Amino acid sequence: MNITSLLRNALTICALFAGLMHTAKADFHIERGDTTGLATLDVGAIYIDAGNAVPYDQLTFTVNAGGTYQFLAMADFDSAIFLYAGEFDAASPTTNLVRHNNDIFSPDTSGFVSNLFPGLSYTVVVTGLEDDEFGKYSLTIGGPGSVAPVPEPSTWMMLALGLAAVAHARQRAARR
Repeated sequence: MNITSLLRNALTICALFAGLMHTAKADFHIERGDTTGLATLDVGAIYIDAGNAVPYDQLTFTVNAGGTYQFLAMADFDSAIFLYAGEFDAASPTTNLVRHNNDIFSPDTSGFVSNLFPGLSYTVVVTGLEDDEFGKYSLTIGGPGSVAPVPEPSTWMMLALGLAAVAHARQRAARR
């Protein structure tokens, strides 16, 4: 590791901890997952010499207060994290990309600080750097407001079907 890289990592670590300490009324969201067997992403489109079919997991969320948020991913593999504003499209991994990082403390930790705004949807992606790097991870997001995961469309569909089934059952019971 050269001196420039060492200084850059030290400054990033200091910024993360300063942000965490500065946010006295911070709210933290912790997400745990496993990228094993999930859909793949062309990480090589972002990092040269990276894999082009790397398993990834994603969390789409909103925040209720604007400000500086800290992201830290710890994984069982050489990890990278990406933050997207608006829609995330795995087929176009550079579109809407806001921030990305890998190897903040060690190869299995990634992190950055980013300013987020309420009312916008964000997606954070946790992945490896090579096609054979996947497994369990933990993602922590901290900032001045709370992080609210946005349900996937399939979740909304299941809710709608459940409500329709309840309405149908009540209608049948009322007819009797």
